[in-house]
Amino acid sequence: MFEELKPHLIELRKRLVISVFAIFVCFLVCFGFWEVILEFMTNPLKNALPKGSDIIFTNIIEPFFTAMKVAFFAGLIISMPIIFWQFWLFVAPGLYDNEKQYVIPFVISASVMFLAGAAFCYYLVIPVGFAFLINFGGQLFTALPSIGEYVGFFTKLVVAFGISFELPVVTFFLAKIGLVTDQSLKGFFRFAIVGIFVFAAIMTPPDIFSQIMLAIPLIGLYALSIYIAKIINPAPKDDDLDDEENNDE
Repeated sequence: MFEELKPHLIELRKRLVISVFAIFVCFLVCFGFWEVILEFMTNPLKNALPKGSDIIFTNIIEPFFTAMKVAFFAGLIISMPIIFWQFWLFVAPGLYDNEKQYVIPFVISASVMFLAGAAFCYYLVIPVGFAFLINFGGQLFTALPSIGEYVGFFTKLVVAFGISFELPVVTFFLAKIGLVTDQSLKGFFRFAIVGIFVFAAIMTPPDIFSQIMLAIPLIGLYALSIYIAKIINPAPKDDDLDDEENNDE
């Protein structure tokens, strides 16, 4: 059993090493520009803060580790095409020759959808969410958010939206190789709703607002995935099944 898995484990290690190396190189590059990147990341928070509030740090090592987090996050985003490419190369040996040709469309579409999810989060979810959360207690408290906590909140939320926006891409390729149909996705819809809210609860901070803001787009993306599967690999109609049975007879 182990001997059969050994080549796959070696291949997996190779792809992981390349991916980690790509992230590390991008991290080193981004570390030289961490202040510019952090300025971009904190714009939504600064716009939501009322007068008299400011971003602070509460620990002497917090600025340094914040810079590390910012550089790693930016390096991860930049290296996404390489990571998707390595993932495809890992699964490619199990695909047919006509399916292997989709490597470039997969890498491009997966990268674009991840960025689309990140942009949706940055330009819509975070500004609206922060404006609500900060102003909710603004009459009673003075907002002094910690930069370390904010960066952790920001990166987790953006990555969660980036991953969730991969659903149509994954569905397209699963439908293309015949693993899912529109009917199978419809039949799984009730379980998918539960899974979506569980995923949203795990990937977002522990507040109901963030979870709903992630769950609602995910439900819409799942509906879009059903439509994609219907176009790419529609479930056979009853008449088609009857014809196939008659032909077999």
